[in-house]
Amino acid sequence: MSYKRIISLSLFVLFIVASIVFVQHNHFLYERPIAKVLETELVDKTATENPFGHKDALFTQRLIAEIKNGEEKGRLIHLVNEFSVSKAYDHEFEAGDELFVSIDSENAENGDIHGSIQDVKRDTYLLYVAWVFVLVLLIVGRKQGLFSIISLVINAILLSYALDIYLSNPHWSLLLISSFAVVLFTVISLLLVNGLNEKTYAAIIATLLGTFASLFIAWLVLWLTTEKGLRYEELQFITRPYQVVFLTGLFLGSLGAVMDIAITMSSSIFNMIEKNPKIPVKALIKSGMEIGKDIMGTMTNILFFVYISGSIPILILYFKNGSPLGFALSMNLSLELARALAGGIGIVLTIPIGLYVTIFFIKRKRAGL
Repeated sequence: MSYKRIISLSLFVLFIVASIVFVQHNHFLYERPIAKVLETELVDKTATENPFGHKDALFTQRLIAEIKNGEEKGRLIHLVNEFSVSKAYDHEFEAGDELFVSIDSENAENGDIHGSIQDVKRDTYLLYVAWVFVLVLLIVGRKQGLFSIISLVINAILLSYALDIYLSNPHWSLLLISSFAVVLFTVISLLLVNGLNEKTYAAIIATLLGTFASLFIAWLVLWLTTEKGLRYEELQFITRPYQVVFLTGLFLGSLGAVMDIAITMSSSIFNMIEKNPKIPVKALIKSGMEIGKDIMGTMTNILFFVYISGSIPILILYFKNGSPLGFALSMNLSLELARALAGGIGIVLTIPIGLYVTIFFIKRKRAGL
């Protein structure tokens, strides 16, 4: 390992350690009081019955914590925490946990401060997960992994900016804003990861064609069927047209899978050309279709499991309380299944699109030689 690489690696490790230490001591950045749990005591266990008639248990904890910021910094605060067995909407706290709390100002002048728990401070855990993600990308992808991280950050900023534009201008079309965003997502991601070359250009064109084609087909099907079978209950609290919001989510959701298929097709075909520059076009098409068939099934299954997995807890709740299968699925999975189907359509369409767009660039390259 070269001297420069050792220095770069040492600085990177030092930066990781410094960021973790900083997050563990960044209480001064928060306006809300933060308290670190010092002692916990389980004081009560009450048998309860939930609205569905099932037995449950409710536990009560007494906590002693130290306030880490604000005017009361360094003082102890007494908290009471209630949690259930499932811990779905509550938590059991341990010594070392950091909590956002509210202070009872009436008792602040006494020896003991009492308050209530508002939320959990999670930025330290989020940073751990983020660094693991970054390290895995860098170890496996090296330079491309670094560009993947950069493109992910840029795309997150662009998405946030696009949503801010729509919220500030509700009369604008969310689909139109998302269309511009999709073009930027695609171009930035593929150019950063794969560079300026014919393989990238082919993947960009195939991604855009496949994504917009899947959106058009999904819109056409919804229009022809008048959206029968779709349950928009989960979108009922938004203050925007829920059909447009759903279509936009469907549009963006299919982009990732379509982009993966497009770059896979483009890279595979160009790799064949690099190994055998004289390979006939017919052989390329045949091999490309075989590659597409191999990845089509796995990618559609990935989409299905990604969208369905989030609904497993609520499905268990419905089945546990005797709901019919059809009713439970229609109430909870109609939108997820529609998203999975739209993404699957995009995947299937992108295979021939990506193949023939790549063939076009290969023919043009051969003609220029």
